[in-house]
Amino acid sequence: MENQKKEIIQISVRNLVEFILRSGNLDNRRSFAADKEAMLKGSKIHRKIQKQMKASYRAEVPLGWDQEYDEFIIRVEGRADGIIEEDGETVIDEIKGVYMDLAYLEEPVSVHKAQAMCYAYMYGKPLKKEEIQVQMTYCQIETEEIRRFRDNFTLSYLEKWFEDLMAEYYKWAEFQYRRRIERRISMEGLEFPYPYREGQRELVTGVYHTIHKGRQLFIQAPTGIGKTMAAIFPTVRAVGEGYGDKIFYLTAKTITRTVAEEAFAILKGKGLSYKTLSITAKEKLCLCEETECNPEKCPYAKGHFDRVNDAVFDLLNSKDAFLREELLAQAEAYQVCPYEMCLDVSTWVDAIICDYNYAFDPKVHLKRFFGDSVRGDYLFLIDEAHNLVERGRKMYSTTLCKEDFLELARTVKEVSGKLYLLLKKCNKHLLEYKRECDNYEVLENIAGFSLQLMNLLGEMEHFLEQEHEEKVQKAVLEFSFEVRHFLNMYELTDENYVIYTHYGEQENFLITLFCVNPRRNLQECLNKGKATVFFSGTFLPLPYYRSLFSMREDDYAICASSPFPRENLKLLVARDVSSKYTRRDAGEYEKMAEYILQMLLGKKGNYLVFFPSYRMMEDICAVLEKKLEKAHCKVQCLYQTPSMSEQEREEFLEQFQEEGEETLAGFCVMGGIFSEGIDLAGKKLIGAAIVGTGLPQVGSEREILKEYYDRKGNMGFAYAYRYPGMNKVLQAAGRVIRTKTDRGVVLLLDERFLQRSYQELFPAEWQEYEVCTVSQVGEKIGRFWNA
Repeated sequence: MENQKKEIIQISVRNLVEFILRSGNLDNRRSFAADKEAMLKGSKIHRKIQKQMKASYRAEVPLGWDQEYDEFIIRVEGRADGIIEEDGETVIDEIKGVYMDLAYLEEPVSVHKAQAMCYAYMYGKPLKKEEIQVQMTYCQIETEEIRRFRDNFTLSYLEKWFEDLMAEYYKWAEFQYRRRIERRISMEGLEFPYPYREGQRELVTGVYHTIHKGRQLFIQAPTGIGKTMAAIFPTVRAVGEGYGDKIFYLTAKTITRTVAEEAFAILKGKGLSYKTLSITAKEKLCLCEETECNPEKCPYAKGHFDRVNDAVFDLLNSKDAFLREELLAQAEAYQVCPYEMCLDVSTWVDAIICDYNYAFDPKVHLKRFFGDSVRGDYLFLIDEAHNLVERGRKMYSTTLCKEDFLELARTVKEVSGKLYLLLKKCNKHLLEYKRECDNYEVLENIAGFSLQLMNLLGEMEHFLEQEHEEKVQKAVLEFSFEVRHFLNMYELTDENYVIYTHYGEQENFLITLFCVNPRRNLQECLNKGKATVFFSGTFLPLPYYRSLFSMREDDYAICASSPFPRENLKLLVARDVSSKYTRRDAGEYEKMAEYILQMLLGKKGNYLVFFPSYRMMEDICAVLEKKLEKAHCKVQCLYQTPSMSEQEREEFLEQFQEEGEETLAGFCVMGGIFSEGIDLAGKKLIGAAIVGTGLPQVGSEREILKEYYDRKGNMGFAYAYRYPGMNKVLQAAGRVIRTKTDRGVVLLLDERFLQRSYQELFPAEWQEYEVCTVSQVGEKIGRFWNA
């Protein structure tokens, strides 16, 4: 009974040995051989070897061990690949599927052997085995060649070794135990930090109920209702009551991450004890000029694993919020890689704020949380989740370029005849596809090409095990990543994918695995956790988003109405202009520029104007400049440019002050960096004009989407064009009214907004729009501001 009252700290055998026993350098110069069981084939090989063994071989034996201490119990769990009881001997078998050439493997990898030694002790101790053998079985995945290593251990040796291992882990378990108590106590009596806004209490209750039930919730709520705090507060309370353990706050853009950091800081100010980590991209955390993670190029990579655990433990015990600056300072002090240290810190914190890709993208997701067979009591809060449509498609799609095979073939011709021939074979296969392709060509089956890619990959892995000139080695390594990722994604292809060939911008020939609907892949990641909350200001129509994110039938949904007075927004829809390609001429641009001019003349203040493209922005602004000059109207004009740096974005937004000397107009591209996630409350922004319906540009990918959804019986044009376009419009318009006291004007400059198919997508707060013409707009805006 006493044991049951003690807190249990769980860890897997694999995580225990990989964490405590790692040592030496950080080195990325080997290919995916390091990620030895990355593909499904790893587990297939396990099963194949297990089936070939004698009847005395027991496969997949679950094992556990409770190490008891005064205040808590460390529970170590795992599954032995095989246990052999034969002729009075006991052998623990650990199988590893690898891509490397086994001729280069002189002894077992130390952490693999340590895993097997743990199983040997956990199995042998209760049965009082005096001696036990450990067998390491390595299998080369492509060739299925097998190499075994065997060692004999006494139980007394294993016991001493295991106790030393647990003694090393004890301080980490104690940290976790103390954290849980401190966190739990700090949540008692924690209240919502503000008076509830209209509709906010309903969101808080909905989020808490969803987590309690372990379900998924879609929240459509207008900007300014306070979605972030309404999501974070109940999630934190749910953690306090044991309904989850780790919060993942996932964002699409850096700017929205700051809002989550501030929300956690506010709750901490109210007494919450919570450790939060913001994960920054590897390039932004690197202390070197070039991101070369190997001991020859980076001093922080040399001996990294000898020092990193001390760096992490020290950092965890000194702070509660870990941002880029804190991580860089600690990495510098301990001479370790800041990015890898950051990932280690993530294991021990209560909440992780990061980009979507750290949860979903198979190339960069956090394997410790989202790898194969890993699960946890994770709670997902997905901010601005409408962005997950295109991001999800991108993460699970991949492309190979025919010309890259030829280029690498030229690079390796003098050093590897075999690799050269395999690259040329793949190129020949792509050449056959090219002959059949005019614009784009959908392919039903690429089994032959994928087989050639597997042969190529095996040879590249073999090549990388040897030493070559750095430039050649690097080229092969980087291309092996691309081929590996292509094959991994090919394993996932199903009815949600379309495989097609097409031409790139430089007329290069491409083959693409296009994930048309990412919901199966996204759902598999979300199923690793306990509950998910998707929230966005623009989830219209909701069935469209659900069909792209969720495989579940029991999702909840909340559509919150705007808490702001309807009369504070003047929404005008132009009935005499259009951004259609067939209508783009001098006369149309003249009218659009006049609309924008009348908005700027209506009241001194700050405005944003959104265009469908940079080209259209330039053309209309050229007309507008002449009109401003003629009207003797002084306006400070700011222009978004392609590839703006973060500093340039900040400088752009800093110009939007409450009381400027003159009218300020920012000209931007719809769907870009300034059309969502920015908060210009009060008089920082009093109006926005939106030119066009935001429809994506026609191209092969959009047409494939349209055809795909037409075949499924859905509205292909709506799924491929109208819904994504309208989302951009709603996001851009949402920049204007941010608080109850804000007043502002929004112009929708396209007569298509008057069509029923677009009006069905208008949120409730847009129902009182007015239709106008260019001759009426100035008077209507003037009347609004004078009211």
